[in-house]
Amino acid sequence: MRIIFFGTSVFAAQILSFLLKNSFNITAVVTQPDRPRGRHLHSTFSPVKEIAVSAGLTVVQPEKISTPENVELIKSYHPDLFIVVAYGEIIKKSLLEIPRIGPYNIHASLLPKYRGAAPIQRCLMGGEKKTGINIIEMTPQMDAGDIVASAEIEIGHEMTFGELEAALCDLASSLTKKFLHQISEGTLIRNPQDPSLVTFAPKLQADDERIDWNKPAEILHNLIRALSPRPGAWCPIFLGKEEKRLKIKRACVCAGSQELPPGTVIAWGKQGCIVACKEGALQLLEVQLEGKKALPVAEFIKGIHEPVSFIK
Repeated sequence: MRIIFFGTSVFAAQILSFLLKNSFNITAVVTQPDRPRGRHLHSTFSPVKEIAVSAGLTVVQPEKISTPENVELIKSYHPDLFIVVAYGEIIKKSLLEIPRIGPYNIHASLLPKYRGAAPIQRCLMGGEKKTGINIIEMTPQMDAGDIVASAEIEIGHEMTFGELEAALCDLASSLTKKFLHQISEGTLIRNPQDPSLVTFAPKLQADDERIDWNKPAEILHNLIRALSPRPGAWCPIFLGKEEKRLKIKRACVCAGSQELPPGTVIAWGKQGCIVACKEGALQLLEVQLEGKKALPVAEFIKGIHEPVSFIK
C-alpha cells in the first residue's frame, strides 16, 4: 500500500515517525514550505520535514498543493492512500480523488466538535472534560467526512496543551495502526457526522494569547493551559516604571475577593503570587519573563527587587 503523508506540525511529525517505525510504505511526504522562525528568522524545516529528511523520504513543499501542476505531480506517485495530519492547507477535490483507496484525515477532536486548525487548544480553552482522535474520510468540506475510527481520552483539570498533545499522539498512533489493518482487511465502517452538533476550532490569533484579568479565573486557567508550553499565554507586568511581557505557563484557580479590581496582586512573596480576576483568583505556578527562561514562581519572585503590578 503506497501512502502519501501530508502534515506539518509536531503532532503530525510524531504520527509520521510512528508509521515509519512500523514499516508502512510512505512513498512521499507533503509539508509546508520552510518558514523563517526564531529570533533571527532563519529558514527552518517543519517538524514533519525533519523526520522525512532523516528517513530519506521524498519531500514535496508547495506554496499551494492543489494547483494543476501539483495534482499531476501527486498522481505520478500512484498513491493508494493519503494520510493527512495537521497539514495546514485545505486540500481540494482534484487531489482528494487521486488515491485508489481514498484520502483520510487524523483529527485531534471528537468530531463534529472542534472542526478546524486548533482542536487541542480550543478544546482546552472550552474546559472540555474529554476529547479524542477521529479518523475521517476526507471531503472538500473541512473535517466533515464520515468517521471511520474513533478513540476517547479524559482531560485532567490541570492538563496542559503539551501534555494532552502527547497523550493524543499515543492514542492516534495505536488507532492509526488499527485503521490501516482494517483497510487491508476491508472491514472499515463509516459513520456520518451529525451536522447539528458541529463546532469549530479556528487557528489561534495573537489576540487569543493575551490574558485579560477582567475574565473569570476558570476561563483564564483554561487559556493558560491551552497555550502551555507554546506559544504561551501572556500579560503585561509593570516592574517599577518598566513594562514587560510575562508568559504564564502554569496556574491554578483559588479563592479571591470580589472587592479587589481584577489584576490586583493579592499575595506576593513566600506565599507565592496570587492575582485577582473578575471571579476568583489565579495562583501563578510557572512564569517566563520576556527574554528569560521559564521559572517556578518562587524563583521568579526571588529575582524581583522592585514593586510589581499587573495593572497600570
